[in-house]
Amino acid sequence: MAVDATVSPTTARRSLGEVLGVVFGPVGQLLAFIVGSAAALSLIVVLLALVLSPSQPDIMQRVVIILPQVLIDGLVRGFLFATIALGYTMVYGVLEFINFAHGEIFMIGGVVGATVSFILVSSGTLASVPPLVFVLLVVLIAMAFCGTLAVTVERIAYRPLRNAPRLVPLISAIGMSLILQDLARLVMTNSPLGFNARYQTPDFGQPIRLFEMQIGERSVPVILSPRDLIFIVAATLMLIVLNYVVNATKLGKAIRATAQDMPTASLMGIDVNRIIALTFLIGGALGGAAGALFGLRIGTVNPYMGLIPGLKAFTAAVLGGIGNITGAMVGGIVLGFLEAFVAAYLAIFTGGNFSGAAYADIAAFSILILLLIFRPSGLLGEATTQKV
Repeated sequence: MAVDATVSPTTARRSLGEVLGVVFGPVGQLLAFIVGSAAALSLIVVLLALVLSPSQPDIMQRVVIILPQVLIDGLVRGFLFATIALGYTMVYGVLEFINFAHGEIFMIGGVVGATVSFILVSSGTLASVPPLVFVLLVVLIAMAFCGTLAVTVERIAYRPLRNAPRLVPLISAIGMSLILQDLARLVMTNSPLGFNARYQTPDFGQPIRLFEMQIGERSVPVILSPRDLIFIVAATLMLIVLNYVVNATKLGKAIRATAQDMPTASLMGIDVNRIIALTFLIGGALGGAAGALFGLRIGTVNPYMGLIPGLKAFTAAVLGGIGNITGAMVGGIVLGFLEAFVAAYLAIFTGGNFSGAAYADIAAFSILILLLIFRPSGLLGEATTQKV
């Protein structure tokens, strides 16, 4: 991997400005991709509406009316994929190994959140818990549980196979995915949670009215759910904290050194096993947080909810540049926007002959294949020198 872990005496201590640049620079990159993707896809649908307007006179109005909500939906989907993809990219950056059990770590984070919710409801204290305190409680518990679970999985299923051919730990990861899935099903179906566990939450208040669009004689409000806002803010904070840990701390330096050359890092005094375990801990905690937030947003969780988001998050990590933290976020955002636009506009542009929701995955993955044909390393795979 292309990881620059060399540190000279003159750069051992970074100034505050350099640290801020390292930590918040990726946020600027992410913002640029958000604006660019939103603008490009919006322009495409508007141009398509212009082309089809002679045969469908009202198509432009229909396209513009739902555009702001499509952008919000795409942003939320993108941050969902991105937060899960961070766990994939952390592990791959160090071991060059795809942890396919990470989707189930995400699922278990949602189950842990639903369990905390159920306990609060059973004790009669849910209504008295402030919404933000509830969010912090379920996220922190899910992070602790899933981080510990990820370390346990690494110790049992991956560490003994570290020197085996790459196909062997991959098969082990698929096996662990199925084991975790069935264990969650066993626990949920034999507990008060049930197979489809309700994720009860305090009242988060009314949707936030961002602004209103005047289209002809219609005034169209653009709203943002408080749950969606929490998801976006939490995902952004995860990116900032993770960039700080990886790029501005001794632990991050050890992770990058291990990713670049594991035998040499070991000779230089780095406990490689400990660093890999900490990498799984961080990746699992991020997956658990994503699962808890996702359950909070959709209201129910089940043992199979991690499969499709996990696959899409892996796709997002590849799209952005597998092993690249910012690339994982960027890939998630791009994939989320693609899915949201196809789901919303395909039925409109085809006169209702094709359901956008049914074909969103096909369109998104087709575009992904085209992008990877022309840029196999991903969107940020070559532009960034520091990966984990």
